[in-house]
Amino acid sequence: MSIDSTDFAPSGDRRASDETGPGTAVVIPAAGKGVRLGPGAPKALRELGGTPMLVHAVRATARARAVELVVVVAPPDGAPAVRTLLDEHGLPEVVVVPGGQTRQDSVRLGLAALPDTVETVLVHDAARPLVPDETVDAVARAVREGAPAVVPALPVTDTVKQVETRTDGGPEPVTGTPDRARLRAVQTPQGFARKVLAEAHTRLAPQGEGATDDAGMVERLGVDVVVVPGHEEAFKVTRPLDLVLAEAVLARRRAHDAF
Repeated sequence: MSIDSTDFAPSGDRRASDETGPGTAVVIPAAGKGVRLGPGAPKALRELGGTPMLVHAVRATARARAVELVVVVAPPDGAPAVRTLLDEHGLPEVVVVPGGQTRQDSVRLGLAALPDTVETVLVHDAARPLVPDETVDAVARAVREGAPAVVPALPVTDTVKQVETRTDGGPEPVTGTPDRARLRAVQTPQGFARKVLAEAHTRLAPQGEGATDDAGMVERLGVDVVVVPGHEEAFKVTRPLDLVLAEAVLARRRAHDAF
């Protein structure tokens, strides 16, 4: 697919590629059903403050100075509906492509839609609608400065136990307590040199789903992944209580930050 990345710069902030160097794009897989949020619309289309979470996520990443292109990977049969949704919310410059049956498939299809000028790729969860643009920029900057893979993350505040899992619902024996000081809770967007992420998806696709995020796939190639500071408001909306918290954060922003 041949696309001129300068045609898809965020509205109001078009930047010629010769001003920013090799292009930076965001891929947002949004094909999941989000069953843990309960019955209703797919998770990415659940409303937050009267606006679908997907729209919030697109706007959040597009606001970042580093980002020149946003690609949304829609449900396999839902690309026209997502295209209409983004148009209705003033986001006609976002590229929409149909996704696959798994998140891994969808990210791979998003990568295939990028123009050749893109060398830095950020993969962002549609279910993290409130990520600050400075976090997006920090991830992109770290990749452009030479890191092959970058994740934003926060220190873990709870004590974490490793257990022996059971399927019968009985008590699970504890097998270890990792050192909390060495643990981080990973967020998105995760950033990659495009060739590194593409290689991970090409080489690991035949193995099926094995990593819970794209950085995990890259790690399995033996490529170094580094961490930059995440942000408390970049949390993932997975359960109903998360949606309540997101509504509160959005209300505060609108009241104090003219968000």
